[in-house]
Amino acid sequence: MDGTGRRRNPYELTEETPVYVISVAAQLSGLHPQTLRQYDRLGLVSPDRTAGRGRRYSARDIELLRTVQQLSQTEGINLAGIKRIIELENQVVALQQRVAELQSAVEGAAATMQQREAAVHASYRRDLVPYQEVQQTSALVVWRPKRQQSSD
Repeated sequence: MDGTGRRRNPYELTEETPVYVISVAAQLSGLHPQTLRQYDRLGLVSPDRTAGRGRRYSARDIELLRTVQQLSQTEGINLAGIKRIIELENQVVALQQRVAELQSAVEGAAATMQQREAAVHASYRRDLVPYQEVQQTSALVVWRPKRQQSSD
């Protein structure tokens, strides 16, 4: 299923679809096949496997291979550092997805709360008279009981 809840076409190719054998992935990434095998062993880029254990790379894997090569050659970062960078980037992506899920849940809860609040207001009785507070004064009132007149 895709992000909208519809069933995805099983023959549709995405950037995640593992379609490239190691020789093609090596050509597309500009690396030697042995380098791809080393990156796989180190866990830097882990392609899918066929039933016969052959590697199949996706477009995303090839982009990651290019990134690893660029970090290694241009930036001078060792492979352990690159692995940590990749792990942290994956963690950031996962956290961003979780934040989006939580924001969606909060928005849904807020909408539900507003609907319930509106339902409560709609249920108010309209025949009741609203209470108005009486003004307080500082006047002093003295009460004197009436005296009974005696009949003597």
